[in-house]
Amino acid sequence: MADASIGTPEQLRDPNYTPPLIKAVPLGIQHVLAMFVSNVTPAIIVCGAAGFGFGSNSPDFPQMIYMIQMSMFFAGIATLFQTIGIGPVGARLPIVQGTSFAFIPIMIPLVAGQGVEAISVLMGGIVVGGLFHAALGLFIGRIRFALPPLVTGLVVTMIGLALVKVGVQYAAGGVPAIGTPEYGSLQNWTVAGVVIFVTLGLKFFARGMLSVSAVLLGLLAGYGVAYAMGMVSFGNVGRAATVALPNPFHFGIEFSVAAIIGFCLMSFVSAVETVGDVSGITKGGAGREATDREIEGATFADGVGTALSGVFGALPNTSFSQNVGLIAMTGVMSRHVVTIGAVFLILCGLVPKVGAVISTVPIEVLGGGVIVMFGMVVAAGISMLSDVTWNRRNMVIFAIALSLGLGLQLEPGALQHLPETLKVLATSGILPAALIAIVLNLLLPEELAAEATEEVAGGLSGHGKGQMPGE
Repeated sequence: MADASIGTPEQLRDPNYTPPLIKAVPLGIQHVLAMFVSNVTPAIIVCGAAGFGFGSNSPDFPQMIYMIQMSMFFAGIATLFQTIGIGPVGARLPIVQGTSFAFIPIMIPLVAGQGVEAISVLMGGIVVGGLFHAALGLFIGRIRFALPPLVTGLVVTMIGLALVKVGVQYAAGGVPAIGTPEYGSLQNWTVAGVVIFVTLGLKFFARGMLSVSAVLLGLLAGYGVAYAMGMVSFGNVGRAATVALPNPFHFGIEFSVAAIIGFCLMSFVSAVETVGDVSGITKGGAGREATDREIEGATFADGVGTALSGVFGALPNTSFSQNVGLIAMTGVMSRHVVTIGAVFLILCGLVPKVGAVISTVPIEVLGGGVIVMFGMVVAAGISMLSDVTWNRRNMVIFAIALSLGLGLQLEPGALQHLPETLKVLATSGILPAALIAIVLNLLLPEELAAEATEEVAGGLSGHGKGQMPGE
């Protein structure tokens, strides 16, 4: 609900309006709180998969703190690209950028168990994928036809399904604890359960900032319980530097065909997500459609921000949808408010002790938050699929793409005879599912609404609103 004391209705709908600083600063920090946990989680997951994250006792553990630090710093830089802009780069709208979950299922097979040395391959893929993503800005409007809700909803659902296993592993004690008596203990699940229940309680029974920051506050509640149980150690905080600058090619850079192909293909999905976010901001905040210039500028900023992140050891950036909802809720369209949030993120990224404090969060606490977040990714994908016309054609496309994509992800050994590059790409599950859905959607003829779905769905096809054209 918009606050009249911040400005007139016309001012609140104007991206160039600057509210009074006493109101603009907390509004900007609110944007950061809404995305903070989601922004640093991908770095924690990737480092954990590589073998130097939580519970690994690896001498390379400080490298995770650096990646967390860069996740904050370059989320702030990429957000400034969007709010302030440089030439054609940036939508000049209140778009918050952050580390993307979409690329995690591509990154995990590339680094799994290979230590910090494998991160250089990711950085090469991120830089090339970011430049490719920026190039999509030249013709993003002309490729949207290839990515209808059937495809994008499937891909988002697949991303969530690929990640839910990670949440359960974290809640049970983390990958290093698998096979030990501590894995899945009552203590671990109690801590994770506190996070889940507090998050749900605040999300549904609180209002305003308490509701918006439900995940963050749930993590703080779980952290408090974990501290009381003696599960928190502050050793890394004391050893962390007070201030540190980004280090170019911190992890090195290596160019792998599998990484480059994977990141470039996922850039299509990320670009379309950004188009949706830009449209959501202009509709929800200003009551109008996004212009071509805004969509192209936002896509350029996505790509340039991602490429720059790869140079300095951070992960791919994308627009954050939860902040789109926050703009609709507050009614404040000012890009300068988000600029304040971006500056706050940059300052956090320059202080390694912030990353070190984050690293004190027990993995079980993070697991509770991740279960909620990744479940919401699946739910978001299903919500997108609700816009699909579920005739026989679309059901078959969805069925084949989901079966093969999810099946290859669950049983990677089925492709053991493929070359390593193709095996990495195919076992991600997301890329084959997306490719199958895109190709079949372009090749298979459209069907009439009268063609029934019962012979495919066993009589379980949906018949609600939006199910069949013409209803």
